[in-house]
Amino acid sequence: MESRRVDNGTFLQGGVEDEGYGDTATRMVELAKEQPGFLGIESAREEVGITVSYWADLAAIKSWKANMEHLAAQKLGREKWYAAFKLRIAKVERDYGMHI
Repeated sequence: MESRRVDNGTFLQGGVEDEGYGDTATRMVELAKEQPGFLGIESAREEVGITVSYWADLAAIKSWKANMEHLAAQKLGREKWYAAFKLRIAKVERDYGMHI
């Protein structure tokens, strides 16, 4: 198992109304995968949704944050879908576990 340090952006949100959210979320994943420094993404949705994206470094995260299509989706999220949200940027020092 490879263990290396990566940066990640963790996004938590609550109160999501669909109205195009699913399509936009799918497009954002597709777009993120095209960005330099993108390493992967994990997401779960129940009462609260969480999305963790992994990036090679802080510069890659800043570039993703500045992407025009991503900025438009963020604006829609604030205006239409999210009652609240929290963004975290953290470094993953180690990643290990058992494969299912």
